[in-house]
Amino acid sequence: MGRLQGKVAIITGAAKGLGEADARIFAREGATVILTDMDEENGQRVAVEIGDAAEFQLQDVRDEQGWEDLIADVVSRHGRLDILVNNAGVVEPGTIETQTTEEYRFVMAVSADGAFYGCKYAVPAMKASGGGAIINMCSIASIIGEPIVVAYSMAKGAIESLTRSVAVHCANNKYNIRCNSVHPAGILTPMVEAIGPKVMGRDDLRPSSEGPAPSALGEPDDIANTVLFLASDESKFINGAAIRVDNAKSVVEGVVP
Repeated sequence: MGRLQGKVAIITGAAKGLGEADARIFAREGATVILTDMDEENGQRVAVEIGDAAEFQLQDVRDEQGWEDLIADVVSRHGRLDILVNNAGVVEPGTIETQTTEEYRFVMAVSADGAFYGCKYAVPAMKASGGGAIINMCSIASIIGEPIVVAYSMAKGAIESLTRSVAVHCANNKYNIRCNSVHPAGILTPMVEAIGPKVMGRDDLRPSSEGPAPSALGEPDDIANTVLFLASDESKFINGAAIRVDNAKSVVEGVVP
């Protein structure tokens, strides 16, 4: 039996990068996976490649009514919701002096608002199913100072706090719903490849197996394996935790990314 056998999962931002890696490993471990994204072409491609265990739904995570409709549809057709991965997010480089208000609002809406709506509508559905697991994708940007992505850092800090609040709420009410956050360092994804030269100040983006620790980049499966563990019953006593997957970057002083 797979580690997620019989479970139903929604993964946002699943058309590429970390969300795609999560979707593929979830399906391999027996879950029915609903991939959502604004990138319909890639989202459909990934779902087709995964096969019968996956489906794609177009979703703008900033749309509250869309969240309510999505979860109601999933529960109606699949009978339950066991796992939500709030993975969707965007980054716009900028310091506190250069980040525009429009960029700030966009980043906060996709990342923080999206995670809030996801949790808001997933919790009642999971409660009705007897429990579940919510994994919120954060970043070490909520832990260390990242001056050149100020809005992104704020959004991830909000999600980290949201995670703790949801975890305690569900625990106090005995809902059997766990909520944890995952905090990666730089991971070699299409988003990082696009902004890496500007944010990290270098073009030689390499996975950890090809560069020195802890400044080298991780790979999507490094995060997906952690998300899998938190989604599975193996982590039944982990709730409200902020899991760093950063190869010690957040605890090493003086490391330049």
